[in-house]
Amino acid sequence: MPEGHTIHRLSKDLRTDLGTGLVTSCSPQGRFEHGASVIDQKPLLKSEAFGKHLFLTFSQEAILHIHLGLIGKFRPHPLDSQPSDTVRLRLEGARAWHLTGPQKCALIPKEELIKVVNTLGPDPLRRGGKWEEFASGLTNRKTPIAISLLDQSVIAGIGNVYRAEFLFLSGIHPERPSHDLTQQETEDLWGLSASLLRQGVRLNRIVTVSQADSGTTPGRLKPRDALYVYKRAGKPCRRCNSSIKITKLAGRSCWWCEKCQPE
Repeated sequence: MPEGHTIHRLSKDLRTDLGTGLVTSCSPQGRFEHGASVIDQKPLLKSEAFGKHLFLTFSQEAILHIHLGLIGKFRPHPLDSQPSDTVRLRLEGARAWHLTGPQKCALIPKEELIKVVNTLGPDPLRRGGKWEEFASGLTNRKTPIAISLLDQSVIAGIGNVYRAEFLFLSGIHPERPSHDLTQQETEDLWGLSASLLRQGVRLNRIVTVSQADSGTTPGRLKPRDALYVYKRAGKPCRRCNSSIKITKLAGRSCWWCEKCQPE
């Protein structure tokens, strides 16, 4: 599932491509035909991301809410490209954008947007996000921190890749109870999230390995060298050479280094 950096990058790119004039909209698949007709030939007034949710505002009563889910894609194409019949929504501006396989694609009013946003925890990529709110969400939680980081009501935008990488970089064992984290650990975890998510937006991909550990800038790293622990079970830790471990937490795999992240 795309993580927060992808949605924020999408929001930025869509604003650039669609925010300068009237947007042409259609539903080649036919499943969003009415919604597409409502926003056709309307200007894009606002494009914003909250965690993994994307909102494109055409009017107070016509806000396009998109959540890509597990298989959704929203990709740019040349204007003269022909959409396939799997495209739920095509938007045209400076480029064409094709939406396929989303978990959510619906027109909602402003009140519904507010309801959705109110269910989310703080987003490290938004200016209003604060580490104190993140810390408050962990105060009474006995669940492992690795589970809490995937709870969008605790912190918005983090997925399975980032949670494993953030915990490694913070030296925190994934099964440690959430309420057991110190104030400094919580503040550092928030700062790390904000920094690496911003880097993800800039690079348009997840890179967590530092220049100090790789010998090159993050943007030059190949995908196989870009992460510390995610999907590296049995491989040597990039810092201590110990074997990377894997476990299941709430049905999701999580990777960690037992030496760098002691229990």
